[in-house]
Amino acid sequence: MPEIESGVLTQEIAERSVVSAGDYFNKTTGEQLERECKEKLAAGCRELVVDFSKTEIVNSVGISILLGVIDSAQGTGTRVVLSGVNAPTVELFEMLGVTRHVEIN
Repeated sequence: MPEIESGVLTQEIAERSVVSAGDYFNKTTGEQLERECKEKLAAGCRELVVDFSKTEIVNSVGISILLGVIDSAQGTGTRVVLSGVNAPTVELFEMLGVTRHVEIN
């Protein structure tokens, strides 16, 4: 069953964890997502899915935090997938080089 903690939804399926980025991915939601992801990585998660399907806006601080999460995941050999990303955010991630480190679907 999914857990909701301060606007960040988390769902675990075997060694795969899905964490929602919320509707506005900024410092506050980014820090919540970072905490959730670090807990999942420490628990042995092998695939981390960040769900952006409800996210309309991503700011620079949120991206910075996301890059830290990606770096932490890569350090443990965990695959990172960004799902449900809207077209403008995909373009932003491409411009910033985020797409070189993750899969987007």
